[in-house]
Amino acid sequence: MRAIDATRLYFDRAADHMDMSESMRELLLTAKREVSVQIAVELDSGDFATYIGYRVQHDDARGPMKGGLRFHPEVDISEVRSLAALMTWKTAVVDLPFGGAKGGIAIDPAKFSPRELERITRKFIDGIHEMIGPDVDIPAPDMGSNSDVMAWIMNQYQKYHGFNPGVVTGKPVELYGIPGREEATGRGVGILAYKMTSRLGRKPQQTRIALQGFGNVGSHAAKFLHESEFKVVAISDVSGGYYRPEGLNIPQALQHAREHKSLKGYKEAERISNEELLELDVELLIPAALGGVITSANAPKVKAPLIIEAANQPVWPDADAVFDERGTIVLPDILANAGGVTVSYFEWVQNRQHYSWGINRVRQELDSVMSTAFERVWSLSQERKVSLRTAAYMLGIGRVSRATVLGGIT
Repeated sequence: MRAIDATRLYFDRAADHMDMSESMRELLLTAKREVSVQIAVELDSGDFATYIGYRVQHDDARGPMKGGLRFHPEVDISEVRSLAALMTWKTAVVDLPFGGAKGGIAIDPAKFSPRELERITRKFIDGIHEMIGPDVDIPAPDMGSNSDVMAWIMNQYQKYHGFNPGVVTGKPVELYGIPGREEATGRGVGILAYKMTSRLGRKPQQTRIALQGFGNVGSHAAKFLHESEFKVVAISDVSGGYYRPEGLNIPQALQHAREHKSLKGYKEAERISNEELLELDVELLIPAALGGVITSANAPKVKAPLIIEAANQPVWPDADAVFDERGTIVLPDILANAGGVTVSYFEWVQNRQHYSWGINRVRQELDSVMSTAFERVWSLSQERKVSLRTAAYMLGIGRVSRATVLGGIT
């Protein structure tokens, strides 16, 4: 199953509970605009190379479109379509005045020098600058891109349109960015982990957590959870998994990862595989790496009664069906990892007002937005007797649908 098919399945499941017509379903699922851009650049070697970049603008019924720019060799139009649609529902679930978009360039950023990545980024913006903007479509960092890339985007855009830092979020703090943006997605995951376990009557000290992925999202989630007295017993990255039943020393693991650029060589835990981590006997599992890591093949082996999707689509629909039948609670990605886009919204607001926010205000506002959205999804799930995933989609789709009708379809 492709990512776009999984998105459609979850959408239809929620739409069925809402008695939504086929015509409205097609309207909401169809992207507003899609483009592919040829990116021809000169490499440091003097050779020329050509790459393909994509931007899918899914929906703008609730405001300017918002979504990351992904650098990954497996990026294709199907994946970008799916992620753009997810952004539409995600921004609606947390009630931000945005629609959804997504972009990607089919490259492996590790194989390029910073100067080459800069040239690729600027050439991509040359191809799409007329279809983005602070009131139209606002890119942000995603897998393989970072704040440096966002700075290049802002600079290249203003060559055509003049000074306007609100065209992109996730910028360096020194260049109109906002403190707390880097930690935002992971911190949001931590906030909701605390909310979820409290709802289920479990204290942090009684909750063992296995966290797959120790990049930007996973590492910040681990830090927040450790500081909140949860027992993080397993973490992992591309080098493998690291397991300590008594609980890991997260500050020590974070320092090792900073110094060595990965967890490779970390000796204060038992080595396990990423696959084994997913099957550990823990109370909470947080997949925070790639999508599609839990399928019908390994879902029956997952012992955790609670899963929080920090990554995009880590639980495949056939696995989700297994969890529904078994009673495993899954907090879906369109709510769980919405902390990043929420703080991106704060950055955009700050840029439009030309007024800087401090880290304490950012964290307080993030907690408020995530907590409010969680309570709404939880209440809808209980009221309609549906899973949290279906409740989140119903909430997001309902808001977009109403905005579409109120704004006028024709």
